[in-house]
Amino acid sequence: MNNLLEQENEQNKPKRSKVKVALLVIGLLLLIIIGTAGGIGLYIANALQPVDAAEQEVRVSIQPGSGSTLIAKELETKGLIKNSSIFTYYLKWHKQGSKFQAGEYSMKPGMTFDEMIDKLNRGDIVKEDMIRITIPEGYTIDQIAAKISEQTPWKKEAFLQIADAPIDVKTEATASIPDNKNLKHRLEGYLFPETYEFKKGSSEQEFIERTLQQLDKKLATLPPDWKDKLKERGLSIHQMLTIASLIEREVVVDEERALVSGVIQNRLKKNMPLQIDATVQYLFDKSKDRLLEKDLQIQSPYNTYLNVGLPPGPIASPSLASMKAAIYPEETKYLFYVTKKDGTKGHLFAETFEAHKKNIAESKKAGN
Repeated sequence: MNNLLEQENEQNKPKRSKVKVALLVIGLLLLIIIGTAGGIGLYIANALQPVDAAEQEVRVSIQPGSGSTLIAKELETKGLIKNSSIFTYYLKWHKQGSKFQAGEYSMKPGMTFDEMIDKLNRGDIVKEDMIRITIPEGYTIDQIAAKISEQTPWKKEAFLQIADAPIDVKTEATASIPDNKNLKHRLEGYLFPETYEFKKGSSEQEFIERTLQQLDKKLATLPPDWKDKLKERGLSIHQMLTIASLIEREVVVDEERALVSGVIQNRLKKNMPLQIDATVQYLFDKSKDRLLEKDLQIQSPYNTYLNVGLPPGPIASPSLASMKAAIYPEETKYLFYVTKKDGTKGHLFAETFEAHKKNIAESKKAGN
């Protein structure tokens, strides 16, 4: 009996050894798997943490059309994240990355994934240093030149040289500028009055080209028949801008623009001198509070007291409202107007010289 048990035990020994080996192997595999998983987990956990914080900003440039993978690689290259693949998987897990905006970003080491994602989603790009300049309505070329020399790096002399020379960039409006030696400034009236922004390093040439292009854009917003209206009256764009500039310098009350335009049209039809003070003021470096009789006798093609018809060109940069008034004058029989001296800055209009004289007396009385 004992011999039989001993024989059975001897036979089972190899089987037990195999089971132990198998269990040992399985145990080792489990340890390896657990260890590997733990290592991977630690690696991922570490990769999800921000890099060491620093105050020095890092510029990141995101090109248009860049996908999440390229953006992640850029962030890793700039030392803002530890692993681009982990960041990419993080984006997918949180369904982010589809709204990232192109541009140059300022980031700092130490930012979390969520902080960077929020910045990219908002398009919180670096604001470039800009040159900002406003051309007020009714400003002359000389006034614009003085303003830019005071408020920008641009030079007055360089600006005026470009404004008086033949232009390289042709626009619909500038194509109508006549070859007239009497023009005080070739581009007078063509620099559309508005607020502009330019990157630092831009030139006077770029400024002028932009304002000329803006004029064309504004003209395109006029009613579709504006060119037909000019043809009906035999006016070029240059002449329209000239009339608009006279209106701009003469009128303060918006409702009167078309009325003054009508007076100009009526006088031109009757071959009467326009007798507009603003054209005489244009001859001075600085406007006078009051024109004297001797001022009205100054010999100049711009003096509409001595010359019949329009001056050689615009005397200022007109607003779009004045351009509309120049194109669509109000139909009246008015031939005269005088400024009210009651502080309203409006005008009294008259059809005859006798009525005009009464308006002058009434205006003076109101002023006293």
